[in-house]
Amino acid sequence: MRFKLLRRRLSISAPRMIVRSHLPWPLRWALYAVALGFSAAIALWAFEFGKDIAGLDRSSSEEVAHLRAELDSLKEASERAQAIANTADSLLKAEKVAQERLAAQLKQAEAENLALKADLGFFERLLPVAGGAASGGVLSVRGFQVEPAAAGQLRYQLLVMQNGRPSVPFDGRYELTLSGELNGQAWSSGLPGGAKPLQVKQYARVEGRIDHPEGAVVKTVQVRVLNGAGAVMATQMAKL
Repeated sequence: MRFKLLRRRLSISAPRMIVRSHLPWPLRWALYAVALGFSAAIALWAFEFGKDIAGLDRSSSEEVAHLRAELDSLKEASERAQAIANTADSLLKAEKVAQERLAAQLKQAEAENLALKADLGFFERLLPVAGGAASGGVLSVRGFQVEPAAAGQLRYQLLVMQNGRPSVPFDGRYELTLSGELNGQAWSSGLPGGAKPLQVKQYARVEGRIDHPEGAVVKTVQVRVLNGAGAVMATQMAKL
């Protein structure tokens, strides 16, 4: 019996024996960690050493520095271009404002020129004395003209001047009287609302329109200039 047991233990069919270390598990994990860290350090050193040998680190640093220099140069160029654009925009706005101002001044000058031409034509028509202006007075009515404007309406123009060298303006009024026939009978009419105010410094240009019945035949129109007291200072008559 003992021989059989001894032969079984010494034969192939003998049971396996496992030799286990008696190190505690925290120590085993610490050893594993040290080994892993050592391996990682060797791998990192090999990578850096290979990169230094190949010259990759130096070339990459030089390329980054070159790109940063180009970026700074581009930023400076962009800032200069933006400053030039802002200056150009300001100049364009100022030029536009100046052109608009000149256009407004030109338009105003053209309007004043047209007004002066109109005044000149008016004076050329009215300066010659037509008929009998009041003589020896301080005022005179020159070139009183009346013409039809529409059915039942007349347009009148006159120039009132102070004689000599006036020291103060004349404050008064003027009135118009239309005379003719209406329905076969004598007819006359004046300005609606009565006389109109008139102020003359040296001269005064007066023009307007006056209505009358469409069936009336207007033959004459008389203008009278009155002072503040109602006295007649000058008179003029126009025939149609």
